[in-house]
Amino acid sequence: MGGAGVGGARTEDGGASWTSGVRRQWAGGGVAQEVVPALELDAVVRRYRREGGAFHALDGVSVRVAPGRFLAVMGRSGSGKTTFLQCAAGLDRPTSGAVRIAGTELSRLREAELTRLRRERVGFVFQSLNLVPSLNVWENAALPLLLGGARPDDPSVRARALDMLHAVGLADRAADSPARLSGGQRQRVAVARALITDPEVIFADEPTGALDPVTAADVLSLLRGAVDRAGHTVVMVTHDPVAASWADEALFLEAGKVVGHMERPQAASVSEAFARLGER
Repeated sequence: MGGAGVGGARTEDGGASWTSGVRRQWAGGGVAQEVVPALELDAVVRRYRREGGAFHALDGVSVRVAPGRFLAVMGRSGSGKTTFLQCAAGLDRPTSGAVRIAGTELSRLREAELTRLRRERVGFVFQSLNLVPSLNVWENAALPLLLGGARPDDPSVRARALDMLHAVGLADRAADSPARLSGGQRQRVAVARALITDPEVIFADEPTGALDPVTAADVLSLLRGAVDRAGHTVVMVTHDPVAASWADEALFLEAGKVVGHMERPQAASVSEAFARLGER
């Protein structure tokens, strides 16, 4: 890595860009081929107009995340981490720059194509859960498939949903209403829903923010397992150093810029990095 970052973190290119473990692999004949990043942001700017002038929520951010990695994106309130997630996941379009998911550039997609990509190739886990109260647990888990045109009476759809619920320990609650579940159980349903399409990237926005520490660890264990056992890529926005310690690496944002990167983050070292952010 390049210059020094925050509290032991490291950055590249004066804090503007960072590359996760995207390494070259040797193909037949000894030719080096670079792994296609699961997620790539290239000089991304997101500018908003407000009274008094323009505000840069993201200011030239370049990031590449390798497949099968767990990245925690961290920063204080107003640092740009939520905008980072929204642009990276195709929920918002950057003012300039490019976002690619597994090589597909999002800016080249029409709105209908972008919606399909989010439904089929991306998983979401939000702090607010976003479960549909009128659907039971297995229907909520199957929602991306149902929105894609699958019929709820298709046995294969129900079987896939039950497989995902089994993976998160909730197969016995498949017929229940979400209202009958605890907050942690509802978040596990959200994880099952995020996994059901076998997505290239799972985006998690403060997934443990409303949970107690024990339940939070349960949910983080599921996300960790999605990386270690299934090879998914997880990008998690969080302000919690303990949550970040479940990740392979942490990325620090401040004023819309990448200001630090930390391999194998530990809760104590992340807390120290946050303290140093407050001193900048």
